[in-house]
Amino acid sequence: MVRFIELFKPIARFFPDIKSPERKVAFNEKIFWTAIALIIYFVMSQVPLYGIGSAGLNDPLGSLRVIFASNRGTLMELGIGPIVTAGLILQVLAGSKMVNIDMSNPEDRSLFTSASKILSVVMTVFEASAYIIGGTYGALPITSEIVIMLQLVAAGLIVLLLDELLQKGWGLGSGISLFIAAGVASSIWWDSVAPMGPMADGKYLGAVVAFAQGVLGRQDLRGVLSRTGGLPDMVAFITTLGVFAIIIYFNGMRVEIPVSYARYRGFRGKFPLKLFYVSNIPVIFAAALFGNIYFISQLLWQRYNNTNSNFWFNLLGTFTTQANQYQPSGGLVYYVVPPRSLALAMADPLRAVIYAVLLVIGCVFFAVTWVEVGGMDARTVARQLLDSGMQIEGFRRSEVPIRQMLDRYIPTVTILGAILIGTIAASADFLGAFGSGTGILLTVGIIEQYYQIFVQERITELYPAARGFLGE
Repeated sequence: MVRFIELFKPIARFFPDIKSPERKVAFNEKIFWTAIALIIYFVMSQVPLYGIGSAGLNDPLGSLRVIFASNRGTLMELGIGPIVTAGLILQVLAGSKMVNIDMSNPEDRSLFTSASKILSVVMTVFEASAYIIGGTYGALPITSEIVIMLQLVAAGLIVLLLDELLQKGWGLGSGISLFIAAGVASSIWWDSVAPMGPMADGKYLGAVVAFAQGVLGRQDLRGVLSRTGGLPDMVAFITTLGVFAIIIYFNGMRVEIPVSYARYRGFRGKFPLKLFYVSNIPVIFAAALFGNIYFISQLLWQRYNNTNSNFWFNLLGTFTTQANQYQPSGGLVYYVVPPRSLALAMADPLRAVIYAVLLVIGCVFFAVTWVEVGGMDARTVARQLLDSGMQIEGFRRSEVPIRQMLDRYIPTVTILGAILIGTIAASADFLGAFGSGTGILLTVGIIEQYYQIFVQERITELYPAARGFLGE
């Protein structure tokens, strides 16, 4: 019987592919290709879509764009949304055993990658169609719709190939992580010190610049620290710094298991199990799930239920129009979009609590699922330690005792870390942190990953003999 995932194999040959390097790529060359990918992303984020004109002022994603590394009305309209959504669908299918896959099997990993690529393109076409059919760009002739569709699909393919370019070893890290961090950093910078002229009321947009303007203008303390109208202020700026500090602190907490290396007598080390064991994976998928609920419900409401007359669509979500954007007003979508200020959270505490609970549940679910699907469970890690020549001190060199030792910690740090991640992300959203709580969590994790990659690359370049020790 042919497995479901094998159905993607004959289709994958028709999709563009980045070949893995057949040689050791130098560190400076990896830096070069990573920089090229980042430059292409920023350029695409500024190139406007041809054919949309000034129609369609509403934004289907709104404040969620920072998480999807997208930019309204540009080639990066969809951002990494289709790729993350495709990964979300496959993870849920694999975690529920609807798709039987063994990530320790190279052939299964290859099939999983091919399925993810194909599904990413399918999701790109779906989301682009939803934008166009839903009237996001207003009423357009069929020729303009086709042109916009082709632009969005082409941009989606470029993003997919850039991500594959980095992951195949030509660059550092992954395109998804790189673009998320770039988007969040850009948003935080813009909200903090926006280098632009004064607004219509004579005030500047950036919180720090506006704070300096207020101090020089000798405004009252409350007016200097807090601003109305949803403008970035010093309270949100200080909150952003505080959230960064808290995440960095918890990110450094870990359980260290003493290990010894059988190949090198006398070598002893520690195998770290971090509190954030699965890193930023749970919050990425939870954000993708919530974002897609918001996106789909908004388009359905706009096209089929803008009078709130359909009971079933009302359960999914209802909206109101404010400043050319749709704001959730009821249904499920109302509870998956956070109130992005302390005043809004206090005005409707039930919404804030339900959102926080849903986010924590989502993070726990995806964390547990990823541990099983991503080969981070105790059995797989124990096998990897043995294959690398390591053993836990005080235990015989066998998989069973090592797995039993890891079983004491991995489930605990997985669930506890996911709960903590969801709680921090929700709290930061309520306090109006720049870049959103989820965005800050992702950025801290991504920066740490890149730091580790840089250190490892430099070590292996200066000391080639260390490649085997580091598992390369």
